[in-house]
Amino acid sequence: MSPLVLVTAIPLVAVLLSRLPLDRRLPFAVTLVAAAANLVLAVRLALRVVAEHEVVAIRDWVALDGLGATLLLLTTFVATTAALFSGGYVATHERELRRVCSYFTQFNLFVFALVLVPVLAEPALVWIAVEFTAVFSVLLVGFDRSQAALEAAWKYIALMFMGAAIALLGFFLLFWAQDLVGSGAPYSWSGLRAAAPAMPPTLTTAAFLLVLVGFGVKVGLVPMHTWLPDAHSQAPSPVCALLSGVKTTTALYAILRLGSLLPLAAMRSWMPAVGLLSVGVAAFLLLQVRDYKRLFAYSTVEHMGIIVTATGLGVTAGAHGAMLQMINHSLTKSFCFFAAGAALLAVGTREIAAVQGLIRTSPAAGAALLLGALAIGGAPPFAVFLSEFSIFRAGLGARQYVVTGLLVTFVTVAFFGILMHVNRMVFGRPATPVGHDERRLPVTCLMTLVLAAIPVVALGVYEPRWVDALVHLAAADLLPGAPP
Repeated sequence: MSPLVLVTAIPLVAVLLSRLPLDRRLPFAVTLVAAAANLVLAVRLALRVVAEHEVVAIRDWVALDGLGATLLLLTTFVATTAALFSGGYVATHERELRRVCSYFTQFNLFVFALVLVPVLAEPALVWIAVEFTAVFSVLLVGFDRSQAALEAAWKYIALMFMGAAIALLGFFLLFWAQDLVGSGAPYSWSGLRAAAPAMPPTLTTAAFLLVLVGFGVKVGLVPMHTWLPDAHSQAPSPVCALLSGVKTTTALYAILRLGSLLPLAAMRSWMPAVGLLSVGVAAFLLLQVRDYKRLFAYSTVEHMGIIVTATGLGVTAGAHGAMLQMINHSLTKSFCFFAAGAALLAVGTREIAAVQGLIRTSPAAGAALLLGALAIGGAPPFAVFLSEFSIFRAGLGARQYVVTGLLVTFVTVAFFGILMHVNRMVFGRPATPVGHDERRLPVTCLMTLVLAAIPVVALGVYEPRWVDALVHLAAADLLPGAPP
């Protein structure tokens, strides 16, 4: 069996085994083993892509290039850490075997949809896979069954379906534009890229804008972002790590794929405007947020806007920075939600004002929350700092001074907004005496915090050669033929 087929089959096997009502520990064990096996496969596939530039299972249908391999690697790593965190998190919240089996079944279905997106090379199938990520995650958003969680789930799925219809029209226009050319190239990412110079610019731009709006809902770009803080505040924390770290990125992946079809002038007009709007709105919303899970949700909106802005610079250096930012955001934001989940387990509330002295009440949760805030805010020497700095430098090199200046300003506001809230939570005098009603963090949650923190810290000081080669391949797939 081809590794590309196997990487999608493993989560489906885990779905079937998770349904067996035999033991509370079985669904967790199956999910963790399946996620870890997929991570090993993803690393091997990424190394093959670095060596061969493409891995093909079915030509023009199932294939993996640099951009797809990057997304697959992120998905499998975050899925593995989320599976590990889920062990202690679910054991703390759920006592019924039926509910435990239900959680891990839905979790594995969600992972299946996420890994399906990067391995498909046919745009219509990618649209279907992206919709699967919404369908298979909506029950996880409302898993706690509280009124707020159910309202967030309904809002989430309603906006997802609305965006799906708009994006589908964009893919239809792309198919029509390619058919008008009559090149005979297949309807695939590579076929569209080959036919793009001859395709009518009006149709290409209209198709891209429809996909930008439709999938922009799923990414959380402003003003289509309203579902995101609700879903992220109500979903279980390991699910939030997948939603924010990977799901938003899968939809952004499709947008970035189609952005490469636009003329550079059109890209430099639309994408920086959309990106800066998201970064700016999110930065100022961060100043007034009251829920620390919503805090990291608005940070996701900010970072999606940074990636779109960087790509819209229309230069290779900007695309390289965008790929670094995509990697660093996924790894760091998933860690942030694990830290938020640990804080929730420790203090039992999501309200920022109700948490003080967390570093004394629960040292592990407090230290993780502070580390996550510094890392996602872009403080050195963490990975996000390097990617944001490379984007700023690319903007200055492309002489996009207004765009770069606004981006620096908004990122600075966001940094102070995040640190202002987290500083109040981590330091100060605890509301109750240390040791009173203290809740111990499960071992799997502590293990997850350590494992998820490793790349956040390590990639800020050292980038392995094969990772650098993969990022360059992904940037080349993102903006082929762009000026340096």
